[in-house]
Amino acid sequence: MKDRNDTVQLNRGDNPRAMIAAAGSGSGKTLITCALLEVLRRRDLSLRAFKCGPDYIDPMFHRRVLGVESSNLDSFFMDRYTIRHNVKRYSDRYTVIEGVMGIYDGMDVSGIKGSCYEIAEITDTPVILIVDASGVGRTVISQIKGILADDRYGLIKGIILNRISEGFYDRLKPVLNDELRSGGFADIRILGGIPGTAGVGIESRHLGLKLPNEIEDIRERIGRFADVLEEKCDIEGILGIMEDAMEITPIRGWYKEFELPSGKSDDPVIAIARDEAFCFYYEENISAIIKAGGRVEYFSPIHDKSLPEGTAGIILGGGYPELCLKELSANADMLTAIREAIESGMPTIAECGGFMYLHRQVKDKEGREYGLIGAIDGECSYSGHSVRFGYMQIDGDKSRDSKAFGVSLAGVKGHEFHYYDSTSNGEDCAAYKPSTGRTWECMMTGNDRLWGFPHLYYPSCDGLAEGFIEAVKRYHNG
Repeated sequence: MKDRNDTVQLNRGDNPRAMIAAAGSGSGKTLITCALLEVLRRRDLSLRAFKCGPDYIDPMFHRRVLGVESSNLDSFFMDRYTIRHNVKRYSDRYTVIEGVMGIYDGMDVSGIKGSCYEIAEITDTPVILIVDASGVGRTVISQIKGILADDRYGLIKGIILNRISEGFYDRLKPVLNDELRSGGFADIRILGGIPGTAGVGIESRHLGLKLPNEIEDIRERIGRFADVLEEKCDIEGILGIMEDAMEITPIRGWYKEFELPSGKSDDPVIAIARDEAFCFYYEENISAIIKAGGRVEYFSPIHDKSLPEGTAGIILGGGYPELCLKELSANADMLTAIREAIESGMPTIAECGGFMYLHRQVKDKEGREYGLIGAIDGECSYSGHSVRFGYMQIDGDKSRDSKAFGVSLAGVKGHEFHYYDSTSNGEDCAAYKPSTGRTWECMMTGNDRLWGFPHLYYPSCDGLAEGFIEAVKRYHNG
């Protein structure tokens, strides 16, 4: 086999970066990514983080716990030019991209579409592979060699063995190095082994990791794990991989640039729910709302008694309302304020958790019932399994109106990830799963509403944000 050192190397650029990917979910990507960001922060480096795929929670760890700005890179939602541009614009920072699932896992087993490896290929980003070495012996070498055999672009540059005993790591490393050299992978660095006794973890639940504010001493935990990473891994080697990343050169083509502008003082107020129950938002969606002419004000359906002054439109995003049902139900003032706003015709967007909040009642996992807004005469309850999980698009079904705020929703992209389901999911749109072609009815739409379980990616639908703001302005002007 040809050694990868024989491949042509492009010019080293000013875009120091690396992706933390893994052989599978649960391998420790998030904790190692956070620890690496903390190690780099301690060196006073300017940092930026990204998360592959539609995941909302991991960027919250990057931002809230470590103070590192973070957003998503998603090859289903975004075109190649946008993805490259979004990474390129932070070329003056050390950028860490956290992968998703297994390195080659995407929308379908037939290819890498939607995988973090596709993001690495699009952005020419070197990959540091995390391999969970617990419960295996020599088999871990076969696992690594199999993953490297599929690395068609030669992007994997380093390996960290996680949850491995120190004694086994000391015996394994020279054997693994020999096997990599003989297999034509001499350029790959074994960067270290993290013992399973490190004793630091992040708890999970049905939608993934717990939120940062729910985990006691999370900042200290990441700090302790960063200490372990510095002791057990070759940080200089990691920095070398990041600094050897090829410069992201411009590509001719169309892209959307997502800066977060400031709303004007005379723009109509868009009240966006943001607290322990509602916290899942894409930066690009909020940016699109502001660019369209909305002035964003955040509020808490748990703690506030009224909507922000001057509210002319409401967005209720996803999150974990099922964990806060008692508090949400007890805040009668806010329930009344939102109910009356909807009844008055105020334009509203409600997604997933926000959609649940609009129901007459929601049952928790134990079957206890909680009354909520009541704009939807239905009930949500725990299903015990993921419901309609994965990427979806709205079908351009000509037999349906499939419009919201006067804008056609045909082709808009989104995803669903929820364990609760409703007796009233809506039937104004037809959704389909691109990977399988499966279809189902969803959404409640109209000139003043866009409600449903799907998390939509607004920039994938031309005019959606603008249509919402136009509806807000009509309402605001009476």
